[in-house]
Amino acid sequence: MTEASVSKIGFRAELLRPATPESVAWTFLRLPKEASERLPSRGMTSVEGTFNGVPFAATLDPDGQGGHWLKVQRDLREAAGAQVGDIVTLEVAPVTVEPEPKVPEDVQTALAANPKAHAVWLDTTPLARRDWIHWITSGKKAETRTKRIEVTLSKLSAGKRRPCCFDRSGMYSNSLSCPLAADE
Repeated sequence: MTEASVSKIGFRAELLRPATPESVAWTFLRLPKEASERLPSRGMTSVEGTFNGVPFAATLDPDGQGGHWLKVQRDLREAAGAQVGDIVTLEVAPVTVEPEPKVPEDVQTALAANPKAHAVWLDTTPLARRDWIHWITSGKKAETRTKRIEVTLSKLSAGKRRPCCFDRSGMYSNSLSCPLAADE
């Protein structure tokens, strides 16, 4: 199925609060199985659409079970007049042009200091850059993040365009799995 063949996907879902950490400002929802199955990928998929009628664009993350979930930032939730526990209405469609990911400051600094790696970085797709960023930032410890930045620079300098062994589907790595809801 190509992105062009996917029409708008409408669904309703419950807005949930993650169990941990308790102080997060964001909420999330799980896409119904039928909605996820209509998307072109089991992995991360960028979409645009409406959330309770409010336009938005986001990247859906895989839930590790062949479906997807959406992290809903506070500003979108408030603009849509939604609260935790509400059933919200969404209509989404995959984007035709992948958005440029936000590059963390430490990654920007490291790339700027390594012209060879930076050149390969700029020559990759936004999707590949998103994978690198997610792989770097998914480490739980500061030392892991630092090591992954070093590995990224080394691999990019060697001409590698994607992180090795990165599981975009979340099926084999829990770094992309859906959070547990506070009431689960």
